[in-house]
Amino acid sequence: MHEILRTLPAGALILDLGCALGSFAETATLAAVVRMDREAPRDLADFGRFAQADAARLPFRDRTFDAVIANHSLEHFDNLGCVLREIRRVTHPNGALFVAVPDATTLTDRLYRWLARGGGHVNSFTSAWKTASAIEEATGFRHVATKVLCSSLSFLNRGNSLRLLPRRLLLFGGGYEWSLFFYAWLFRRLDRYLNTRMSVYGWAFYFGRIQGPIDTETWVNVCIRCGSASPASLLIRRELVRRTLVGVHIFRCPDCGADNPFADDVWAADWLRREMMRRTSGDPTLPRN
Repeated sequence: MHEILRTLPAGALILDLGCALGSFAETATLAAVVRMDREAPRDLADFGRFAQADAARLPFRDRTFDAVIANHSLEHFDNLGCVLREIRRVTHPNGALFVAVPDATTLTDRLYRWLARGGGHVNSFTSAWKTASAIEEATGFRHVATKVLCSSLSFLNRGNSLRLLPRRLLLFGGGYEWSLFFYAWLFRRLDRYLNTRMSVYGWAFYFGRIQGPIDTETWVNVCIRCGSASPASLLIRRELVRRTLVGVHIFRCPDCGADNPFADDVWAADWLRREMMRRTSGDPTLPRN
């Protein structure tokens, strides 16, 4: 999403749609940001501009926003068709749209739904091409790029949970970081040598008018604690990668400092691109409301 955020000038307006605690930091853009969710945070003073509303009935005038960020939110909306039409209405015709959604066929999304008893995911997306095409048709914004997203299973991290952890989590190491480290290390190697999709989480889509290049390379190094992804080249350049005595490469997350298993992005790029192309056909992915 940062390809959009960093190019918008001061005076532009961004809608962070279905953002919960916020999809990005205020410092990531010069533009003004309106956060919106159906449930308001406890302390609104920490969120600046915040609107509590239903995404299917946005309380904004036509063409209000220069960009809309829907980061892992479309899977939660009951009336998705209306939401997409509302996005079209409140966004300037020359604006931009960023959408990130989970691939419902992946282990990560199935595990999330099983552990969280659905986890609020009411929409399933199973094809990158069909998802992008449906969003393009509903919003009127041209699809310009797709990026495959990887997971570190950070949603299992017990340190991130404010609620009582499900007993089912004990089957996966109880959410301790040592167990997540092991699974992240294992899944990357299974993907590399057996052509599985254990590391894949979903897709990020870019629509509309976006200034500057979009980085579509897949970043396989995702933090088991904070969930932020970093390109391997950046981690190496900043000397955040080290090798242990047993030969395992570890990187320190530049955002939270957690130790994670390191993998090179190069091996993943071609395989994930082929995998995404292979899955460009299949069952419809967007429910018709």
